[in-house]
Amino acid sequence: MVVTDQHRLDAAKWLPSPHFDERPACAGVELVVVHCVSLPEGEYGTGYPQALFLGELDVRAQRSFAELEGLRVAPHLMIERSGALLQFVAFDKRAWHAGLSRWRGRDGCNDYSIGIELEGCVGDEYTQPQYQALQQVIGALLARYQSLSIDSVVGHNEIAPGRKEDPGPGFDWSALMTHVHTAFACDSSACYLQLYLASKIAITGAAGCD
Repeated sequence: MVVTDQHRLDAAKWLPSPHFDERPACAGVELVVVHCVSLPEGEYGTGYPQALFLGELDVRAQRSFAELEGLRVAPHLMIERSGALLQFVAFDKRAWHAGLSRWRGRDGCNDYSIGIELEGCVGDEYTQPQYQALQQVIGALLARYQSLSIDSVVGHNEIAPGRKEDPGPGFDWSALMTHVHTAFACDSSACYLQLYLASKIAITGAAGCD
């Protein structure tokens, strides 16, 4: 899996969304934000999240969709429960995914981040195909964008605390980042990885290894 010269994943289905604009001239790709999405909440395989990201959601289809009317939002990528990859926005563009957000003292995370939606919800667990796909995606992004590092992969809850909870406590940060560290960040020490995971789990309350 690689990022092409068009800033797209070669393994992802391309579904261009109108919900993006240009990044600021001084902004590069420095952050990856992991989200979760399901419409209706807790229901999978409906196609509604994809329609939302494409600006094609019929808000009359479900009563709970009324609050989504006029919402213009999209991630760069979505990973379905099967592990299938959908790309809505090229990585060099600013996708509208993070909302009001702050990371390491910097506001406006959309300016310098890549957003990845996992099909899921905060109260649920994620599938092995999703973890496998996400591991490969992060590896491809690290290889393509030198401004990214292993510790610049965060949950939406970390950049919007108190406002967002995703990807939730069922997300296994330890399994994900241990794999990424082993496969793509071999020059980092095991001690650093353990400290990083400890801080991540303390912040998110997410699952960790025994």
